[in-house]
Amino acid sequence: MTGMQAKQDDLFRTLSDPTRRAIFERLSRDGELTVRSLTDDSGVSQPAISKHLGVLKRTGLVHDRREGRETYYSARPEGLVVLIDWMNYYGAFWRNRFDRLETLLKRMDQ
Repeated sequence: MTGMQAKQDDLFRTLSDPTRRAIFERLSRDGELTVRSLTDDSGVSQPAISKHLGVLKRTGLVHDRREGRETYYSARPEGLVVLIDWMNYYGAFWRNRFDRLETLLKRMDQ
């Protein structure tokens, strides 16, 4: 497995969890938040939120910043570059396939 494949696997595994996706989406939408802010009204315990944030941080989707006793977390959209590259590759792949199919169907109609 190449380094890029490992990064893709890590990112897909991280985003496959609905709680982690919700945390990332909330940080993307609301900006910088503390663990307590993320825990309030989430229905998930503080230790679980902290664990999910650790996974998001390891995959480069979240950044943390300490200020006094608080740790603030923010989304790092650039962490999605691996996903965007993957989507671009397969988008081009399928566009090419559909173009070839269209050409074949036109030839069959003649």
